[in-house]
Amino acid sequence: MSNAQIEIQLIAALVAIACAIPGSFLVLRKMAMISDAISHSILPGIVIGFFITQDLNSPVLILLAALTGIITVVLVEYIQNTGLVKEDTAIGLVFPTLFSIGVILIAKNANDVHLDVDAILLGELAFAPFDRLLISRVDVGPKSLWIIGCILIITITLLIAFFKELKVSTFDAGLAASLGFSPTLIHYGLMSISSITSVGAFDAVGAILVVALMIAPAASAYLITNNLKRMLVYAISFGVFSAIAGYWLAHALDASISGSITTMLGLVFLSVYLFAPNKGVIAVLYREKQQRTEVLLLTFLLHLKNHTEETERHVNHLNEHINWGKVRSKTILDLALKNNMIQFNKNIVALTEKGDAFTTQAIDYIITNEDGQIEDMKDDFFLFRG
Repeated sequence: MSNAQIEIQLIAALVAIACAIPGSFLVLRKMAMISDAISHSILPGIVIGFFITQDLNSPVLILLAALTGIITVVLVEYIQNTGLVKEDTAIGLVFPTLFSIGVILIAKNANDVHLDVDAILLGELAFAPFDRLLISRVDVGPKSLWIIGCILIITITLLIAFFKELKVSTFDAGLAASLGFSPTLIHYGLMSISSITSVGAFDAVGAILVVALMIAPAASAYLITNNLKRMLVYAISFGVFSAIAGYWLAHALDASISGSITTMLGLVFLSVYLFAPNKGVIAVLYREKQQRTEVLLLTFLLHLKNHTEETERHVNHLNEHINWGKVRSKTILDLALKNNMIQFNKNIVALTEKGDAFTTQAIDYIITNEDGQIEDMKDDFFLFRG
């Protein structure tokens, strides 16, 4: 593996970490698409900064781009607060306008600059190692690596220093205000970091990958855990894994690195979306199936509780009168037997002492509808416990 390949993967990994941290808070605050707005609307700030300094390496570009990002957030919130349109509509109005202004400025004042899809939207990580940082004519590595590395250090420092404030204001802005924190100040601080991160990553990876790295890892982590610290760790892990795996996918397919990383991010999210232990589609479907079976079992037990006639408690009654199919009837009977709720005597079903006690509690719950009571029932008579 060459030095260039190592540097590309290192840059991609650092960008993934730097984007995952603010991205996690954006997802929790339900502001995911604001990252899309910021990553596109910073273009006029970059262009104006270049016109002022005539230097693409000037820190003024980062400052003006970050300022443009904050202006984007302010405009979106102002339009939203009018009550005339919703947040997604406000975002759809603001960022295309600012992005178009940047394109017009380039077209009118920098006709010799080639503005293409790879440069602005997709980016090209393969070229990042060629843009070197020279200090006293000494090559210290790719410029993008140093830029995103410095931004990451700042981001981690601020995260550690203001973690409590960020956590409280994210989940309960009212509580944050009552504790003396300024939710507004924290909000715009987060937007500033998001803007600066977008600017730092913009040149190396492009706007699309910035959005993908901010949102996809955080969204994947959100489906796995409800703990903020774990969510940050998972988001960073998913981002770094996708960055490295995406690079090698691009290497194997001879395709765009940024496009391959974005594809890996999508595959990671799809996997988590399907197989997450609690919120995944498969887990939800399985839980719903369990709940339906529990309802059927409870219906059967209540039926036995309310009828003493043998004809009503015969096993064939399930098919003849309750109108259950043979498979469903067998499933319910087996489940009741497994939990020692019923007993058989010449195909006549009767409640056991445990089944009678459970059914009595179930009737009391139906009448009172007290949540605490149903929790006690689950502890005492968990239907799927062997």
